[in-house]
Amino acid sequence: LVWLLVLSLAWLGPALGGEDEDEEVIEEEEKEKKEVLSDEIKEEDNVLVLHEHNFARALSEHQLLLVEFYAPWCGHCQRLAPAFAQAATELRNESSPARLGKVDATAQTALATEFGITSYPTLKLFRDGNRTHPLAYTGRMDSQGIVRWMQRRAGPSATLLQDTDTIAAFINSQDLVVIGFFKDLRGEAAQAFFEVAAEMVDTTFGVAEAPALFQAYGLSADTVCLFKKFDERQTNFPVDPARGLDTAELTRLLRVHSLQLVMEFTNETSSEIFNAKIPHHMLLFLNKSSPEQLSLQGGFRAAAGGFRGEVRWPHGRDVEGGFGTPQPQCPLFPAQVLFVVVDVTGYGAEVLPFFGMTAADAPTLRLVKMESNRKYQMEQDDFSVSAIRTFIQAVLDGKVKPHLLSAEPPEDWDTRPVKVLVGKTFEQVAFDETKNVFVKFYAPWCPHCQAMAAAWEELAERYKDREDIVIAEMDSTANELEDIVINGYPTLHYFPAGPGRKVGVGTCGVTSPWGMVAPSAPSAAMVQMVEYTSTRDVETFSKFLENGGTLPEEPP
Repeated sequence: LVWLLVLSLAWLGPALGGEDEDEEVIEEEEKEKKEVLSDEIKEEDNVLVLHEHNFARALSEHQLLLVEFYAPWCGHCQRLAPAFAQAATELRNESSPARLGKVDATAQTALATEFGITSYPTLKLFRDGNRTHPLAYTGRMDSQGIVRWMQRRAGPSATLLQDTDTIAAFINSQDLVVIGFFKDLRGEAAQAFFEVAAEMVDTTFGVAEAPALFQAYGLSADTVCLFKKFDERQTNFPVDPARGLDTAELTRLLRVHSLQLVMEFTNETSSEIFNAKIPHHMLLFLNKSSPEQLSLQGGFRAAAGGFRGEVRWPHGRDVEGGFGTPQPQCPLFPAQVLFVVVDVTGYGAEVLPFFGMTAADAPTLRLVKMESNRKYQMEQDDFSVSAIRTFIQAVLDGKVKPHLLSAEPPEDWDTRPVKVLVGKTFEQVAFDETKNVFVKFYAPWCPHCQAMAAAWEELAERYKDREDIVIAEMDSTANELEDIVINGYPTLHYFPAGPGRKVGVGTCGVTSPWGMVAPSAPSAAMVQMVEYTSTRDVETFSKFLENGGTLPEEPP
């Protein structure tokens, strides 16, 4: 009877509506499939939602299209989303030819491969439907930065100034403006100037070609002029007729000379300070609530004048700075020093831990080499003009050793499965020729470091009885090493057993603590070590250790 009941229900199922439900599901799936295959362009908060079937249509319909390639799980993408949507809305409201779109690169793998997407978010600008040569986005990752960057590409990057009244009003309209004086606005130098203007979206640019305007400002040849309402009022960068105008060099000079002679480190100025890419920062830490400490700014400012825009010959002979000055047969290198005042009770309090300082240490001086993340300090602070200048020159000449941070080692640092290293104890452990040492360099605030902490502890437990293997970690925010610079967190280095742990001279790429990535810089010695870059799990770590610091090749 039970089997008869089951068979009856199965036979009656379609009559009871089961077949209709199945048909509805099939219809819904077909509808979704058609939507994916369609070239229809939908929008979310004025951002075009793009995929491989509507991407070509979007390029053909929009003259300027900035596309964000994102991953739904990416925290940076999630933080950018509101600003990206706001920028899209502002551009749409002003009837700009520029539009914003987005592609889920994890789902649209064909597009991600086509445009070489390897990190998230990646923003690319497509102009006039050109699919083969998109332009990488170089602006700020906020709504105003995106809007300004797109506006510069939608319209002229520099305002044409045609008479003396117009140019005077233009100069007085802002605290800082840049004007290019060119005898031929269609020439190569002028076109390079327009490129620079398109990139420097936070600066107002003008351009002039009338002979009367050259004469009014004392110019006889093509020149880029920086006009300011502070410090020196006009700075000229003549264009060398033989070499032309180099966009990278002009950008660097404008960023350097756009800054005040002495900057105050604030939330508003921090991006200016780091974007100028000046290789040395001289910092005066003081408490602005103390009149006595505030009085030190006069001498600090007086010392600054000799180091901005200085250009040094390789053999020590100094020459005038300026655009086009260097001779091709004798290369020059910059030795600029940016002077910055840091209020230890204000915004500057956030950077004190990086220097191993507290507010009680003010007033004090530090010099930072941005290329190598090295910090220097006087044996005893002397705030006189001559002492500051002498100290800076000694650092530039390599006569002063860097000041390296080191925490105190915990009492039980070597009794735990994971050995806790600090700057003072690092070499005695990592360079022990009888042991293979695997070190995790981390930052306490880093979520990636926190995520792998359990695996690192488990690995240490597994090898705690091995005499030849040490599992260790070091907080790189509180400890610095002379010959090893950490680029990011976590960084894992394996130091193999054997002689010759430090040999020769090597180079290390660095990430400056001030917040900018800098080029490689020479280190005192090349350390024998292997960087681990594979999967961060216990089994893979173990294979790496058992194979002597390399991962065994997997069979095809």
